[in-house]
Amino acid sequence: MARESKQPLLTVQDLRVEFRTRRGAAMVLNGVDFQLRGGETLCVVGESGCGKSMTALALLRLIPSPPGRIVGGRVDFQGEDLVRASEARMREVRGDRISMIFQEPMTSLNPVFTVGDQIGETLRLHAKLDARAARERSIEMLRSVGIPAPERRVDEYPHQLSGGMRQRVMIAMALACRPDVLIADEPTTALDVTVQAQIFDLLRALQAERGTAILLITHDMGAVAEMADRVMVMYAGRVIEQGSVEQVLRAPSHPYTQGLIECLPELGSSQIDEAAELAEISGVVPSLWELGQGCAFRERCPYAMPRCASEVPPMFDVGHGHGAACWLRVDTQVSAT
Repeated sequence: MARESKQPLLTVQDLRVEFRTRRGAAMVLNGVDFQLRGGETLCVVGESGCGKSMTALALLRLIPSPPGRIVGGRVDFQGEDLVRASEARMREVRGDRISMIFQEPMTSLNPVFTVGDQIGETLRLHAKLDARAARERSIEMLRSVGIPAPERRVDEYPHQLSGGMRQRVMIAMALACRPDVLIADEPTTALDVTVQAQIFDLLRALQAERGTAILLITHDMGAVAEMADRVMVMYAGRVIEQGSVEQVLRAPSHPYTQGLIECLPELGSSQIDEAAELAEISGVVPSLWELGQGCAFRERCPYAMPRCASEVPPMFDVGHGHGAACWLRVDTQVSAT
């Protein structure tokens, strides 16, 4: 891992995002708090619908409005609150100081422009390079992300590239201006395991070289074990556990995190018992319009108690920077004393 900075680059406090539809209002992010330091990889995990991608979009103020809007909180980036920044200022930040790799490169890349034109646009906008210099830097970036024959590929269109190459183009575009923070939203979705490993190796190498902070959004706990310094687990728009990768994977404190880990073959095991059945978390993530009071995980939790139906648990300190939002820890500690 790259050397981490002691001072956070990005501090998110009580971030809340509301969506208003015909069904009513729903809080899709409800009090999200975290920090990200230079050279650090923070993995955000959880099932689909838990708020991972919405968190990324909120950081860059890319939430579709209407129906969505940020209704509270701060996104402090190097002393500047991006929630209250002007749209002109956000255009300066996006792609320059904070970049994002979106889930599906085939829909994120423009099919009618060459990959060189699309990387070059970012460089002309933010680095103020002329067309020739932008083209040269685009070729350099394609080479840096491991694309062969970059002098030829720079003039090709997205449909002429494989899925792995398109994802590398997205990474090249995101890193072209040497951002302080890189948000990677499921960067290996739909890629085979060999290409996934190559993408992760590439991100680690670029991070080590440039000290970039990475916010990696994923549902793949194997990717978390491979990439993360710290882990943030989300459920129904809330952060329900945070800590170092060792704390969260080896000693998970929230029943939901325990369930996510138990759903996987043993982490680090080179052999998988094909006869063994993997555990599963019963039920599905609840609709944000039907959460009601209390803990959102209570209907799926094997340890649910009456208190869980009426009170939302705060984030309790488990120790050494490890936190979990679960009433079970309080009752367990009380019982032990």
